[in-house]
Amino acid sequence: MGKANPIDEYREIMGVTLQVVWETLLPNHSNEIRTTANEFFQQNLIENINEGNGALYPNAEETLSFLKGNNYSIFIASNGLTAYLNAIVNYYNLDRWVTETFSIQQINSQNKSDLVNTILKKYAIEKGAVIGDRLSDIHAAKTNGLLAIGCNFDFALEEELKQADEIIDDLKQLKAIVPTLFSTHK
Repeated sequence: MGKANPIDEYREIMGVTLQVVWETLLPNHSNEIRTTANEFFQQNLIENINEGNGALYPNAEETLSFLKGNNYSIFIASNGLTAYLNAIVNYYNLDRWVTETFSIQQINSQNKSDLVNTILKKYAIEKGAVIGDRLSDIHAAKTNGLLAIGCNFDFALEEELKQADEIIDDLKQLKAIVPTLFSTHK
């Protein structure tokens, strides 16, 4: 009898660095095979995005428009690869709201805290928030003195979200809490 679909294992690796993803999915394979699998996966992922086989989270466009319209700078800091992120930004025209997109590929350490620190330095940002669904997002906020807003979405893990300063179930909640958080954040 075959192994049951390991959906819980997949949930745990969604949003982490690709090195961790492929080490988890292909634990007994060489780095060369992992690299080949990743290249194939990335190519197909980008093709699917460009064919419209994907979606932003509900209320994403409305919320991004609201934040940008209220003079909040918006950055993407992702464990995803640059080509994948560019496909999403281009397909959904996110440049309307997003100041700049940053990939973990830009950081030698492959650490999201360092990636966020790069954004802070480049744009001389002194206060802000990291909004995300994984522990790496929460750590990136906390290690850089920012607010951590955990998103209770598809791949979020309850034990990780408990470490966030705030938890949201829908992006539109940011419209109410971001102005309040920044007025009290020191």
